[in-house]
Amino acid sequence: MISKELLDIFPVTAEVKKGHLHLGGCDVVKVAGQFGTPLYIFDEETLRRQCKEFTVRFAALYPDTTVIYACKAYVNLALARILQEEGLGLDMVSAGEMAIARAAGFPLDKAYFHGNNKGEDELKLGLEWGIGRVVVDNFHELSLLQKTAATMKKKQDILLRLSPGVDPHTHHKTTTGILDSKFGFPIVTGQAEEALKLALKQPNLNLIGLHSHLGSPIFEMEPYKEATGIVLDFASRMKKKYDFNMKEFSPGGGFAVQYMRDTPAPPVSAYAEAITSALKEACKKYGLSRPRLIIEPGRAIVGRAGVAVYRTGARKEIPGLRTYVSVDGGMADNIRVALYGARYEVLTANRAADESTDVLTIAGKFCESGDILLRDMKFPALKPGDLLALPASGAYCLSMAGNYNASLKPAVVIVKDGKARLCRRRETFEDLYRCDIKD
Repeated sequence: MISKELLDIFPVTAEVKKGHLHLGGCDVVKVAGQFGTPLYIFDEETLRRQCKEFTVRFAALYPDTTVIYACKAYVNLALARILQEEGLGLDMVSAGEMAIARAAGFPLDKAYFHGNNKGEDELKLGLEWGIGRVVVDNFHELSLLQKTAATMKKKQDILLRLSPGVDPHTHHKTTTGILDSKFGFPIVTGQAEEALKLALKQPNLNLIGLHSHLGSPIFEMEPYKEATGIVLDFASRMKKKYDFNMKEFSPGGGFAVQYMRDTPAPPVSAYAEAITSALKEACKKYGLSRPRLIIEPGRAIVGRAGVAVYRTGARKEIPGLRTYVSVDGGMADNIRVALYGARYEVLTANRAADESTDVLTIAGKFCESGDILLRDMKFPALKPGDLLALPASGAYCLSMAGNYNASLKPAVVIVKDGKARLCRRRETFEDLYRCDIKD
């Protein structure tokens, strides 16, 4: 019997029929047989439901809210089109992400361009393609963007990214809003004020707002409240000193998803209540007009929607110590486990109703001892050819995937109403050396 707690980490359409895991009305065993493994399956219903959850929950409490999806979690042409249909904007951090959105026909005036070291070519492309906002991260970029905009005879709307000095109590490798961070203008050092004063003087830049981002994933509400208060206090002081009118405010993203049964994530409504109440209270306290609120969910949109599927192979038993079962993927398509100790649940997709009797460690196929996906978890007595499904794999797996050991990046499919459609083919050997120069 599959527990409800486990199925609730899978996409909303997940169910078990005749011992097989089904997603979007599709038998995962058949989908894996058709498209091969490793395979990433995205459930369209979950994607759309999460988009609506953010737009509805925030708008109910703060009508002037814009939801923009953080592409760094994962984006491709099909996903960009779904996001556009759901009315979301995009948060981008590279010219590559801009190019994907543009190829999908996404209106770039609804996009925000982030990043701590945007190159001149990237900024030029952004302005040429009509990017909606550039979120300026440092003094070098401020100068470079002004120069680029002047040369192109354009006036670009910008936000300043600030570092509020708030610890969100997440992993140190995904914390971004503290003082000792590569991102943003620190408020406490006076550099944020210096940047704002300078930005207001730039003839080709139009400073319309302030941005902060604390990190990810954030399970607590207090860091959002604290950071919002700090940024609004700063905005109030800047209004008095420089007549700065903050028309847009973004507390970033970082909204958590549930990876394990024992670590439930807060509902979207909790984040909405914490952020909007803090913003409204701060505006009232400081006598500020309410700005447009920009929120940037990435993981929380796509994380639960994605499931990684692997096929088992070799088995190694070390009596009295551990039994390893290897799969045909690993750190090349999901480096999160090796990079910062991420944890996942798992279901044997082709034997989902079988009793779990063996304690096994699931190893990837790559030449690193740290290539372990799951450690000491219970499974049925696995045999070569069984299928393992890891839920909550939609975010930061494929976007950080590589070709280590000259492996091929996996295929990606979207399932809906009993149909599976390929939205990204599996790489071929030719793809591995397509960019090489032979002579």
